[in-house]
Amino acid sequence: MRFLVDMPLPPALAPWLRERGYDAVHAGDIGLHEAEDSAILQRAYVERRVVITADLDYPRLLALSGAEGPGLILFRGGDFSEAEVTDRLTQA
Repeated sequence: MRFLVDMPLPPALAPWLRERGYDAVHAGDIGLHEAEDSAILQRAYVERRVVITADLDYPRLLALSGAEGPGLILFRGGDFSEAEVTDRLTQA
């Protein structure tokens, strides 16, 4: 599985995923730190990555566009620390 971690989440999440055998990048590490959400979705779609984010705009953008991808993992409910994110992903 390939992931693109978005800016609201800790940059350390991408290396944590790579240590577990996943192909993961953080948006800030690939020059997308100031990119529009639509550009991040397009990059993820082209690279066949699942976006991991806490940004509630992504589901809306996907729904309004009628896009069939990319996949999305959405963390809702506020700011998440690295420990909270990794704990939730470990339980999934």
